[in-house]
Amino acid sequence: MRVELQNDQSGYIFSKQLIDIGNGKFPIDMLTGCINFPQSFCQLTRSKDELIQKVFPDVSQNDRNHDWLSERAILAAKNIDVNELNFKIQEQITGELRIYKSVDSPTNQDDVVNYPPEFLNSLDLPGLPPHNLQLKVGSVAIMLRNINQPRLCNGTRLAIKNY
Repeated sequence: MRVELQNDQSGYIFSKQLIDIGNGKFPIDMLTGCINFPQSFCQLTRSKDELIQKVFPDVSQNDRNHDWLSERAILAAKNIDVNELNFKIQEQITGELRIYKSVDSPTNQDDVVNYPPEFLNSLDLPGLPPHNLQLKVGSVAIMLRNINQPRLCNGTRLAIKNY
């Protein structure tokens, strides 16, 4: 794993610590069976709102500052958490919220009975955007699938500049 944020060595140190955890090099507390993290490893938060405030302080004033945005990210394991965090962050950005819906009809009309639109719209699969994608100018988006390669790579972070 290689992490580099604007030539900041803290990304490299953090990625090394993650590798050390995976390799079992961190001490384990014999009473609890938990890993003992060093103080410099991370800052704990008590809520998602506090996490957003620590990672994106004053997002409403910095949402168009691409250097500022490029230094920040929140990773979450579940789509439901990602969607909740995105919604809360989007609320803090000024501007009109636009909703983009996915295509919800099968290409073969014989499959309409097997795949009703309500079923297709309810799917929340990893690696796919939600049926209702909500964006504002200043929002950050991640390229999930690039159809027109090699101009952009999957996983590229993008900023919404206009509609």
